[in-house]
Amino acid sequence: MGILTEKEKMLLGQIYLANDKELVADHKRAVALCREYNKTDLEEEEKLNDLMKELFGAVGTGVEISAPFLCAYGYNIFLGNNVYFNYGGIVIDCGKVSIGDDTLIGTNVQFLAAEHPIDPDERLKKIEFTKDITVGKNVWIGGGAIIVSGVTIGDNAVIGAGSVVVKDIPANVIAVGNPCRVLRKIEK
Repeated sequence: MGILTEKEKMLLGQIYLANDKELVADHKRAVALCREYNKTDLEEEEKLNDLMKELFGAVGTGVEISAPFLCAYGYNIFLGNNVYFNYGGIVIDCGKVSIGDDTLIGTNVQFLAAEHPIDPDERLKKIEFTKDITVGKNVWIGGGAIIVSGVTIGDNAVIGAGSVVVKDIPANVIAVGNPCRVLRKIEK
């Protein structure tokens, strides 16, 4: 294997230079597609679907995203069927962000798959690294929640509004707070 590009390093979760020319161009592409999506009328369903297909790594059927929506690259976002993003969704998809079928995402929810070094001298070098975010099926994430890098949320979980999810959340639970903690199991 030869020398990896900064984009390849990012996609592999290795340390990479965030200000690399290829990554800057990819980010500009995503910003332009988000801008176009956000100004498209809701009645233009075919255009909205085409823009989602062009922007995302994968998008299922029945996906609804209320504008405004913003993302870093788009191609690292993988959406299942019937995913709903309410207004103000932000996905910093330097790492892979996968969201399962039938998931409901409240207003102003953020998915943050990028990390920066703790050491201030290292931050000055514009290096970053990533950890993937995985959200299971039939999850409900309340408004204003923040999901940080490296987190997995299990199927059928409910994340309370305003929660900051910094560690994995198991399936079939209600979890709330900052940091987000399991409140109780969901009994069926």
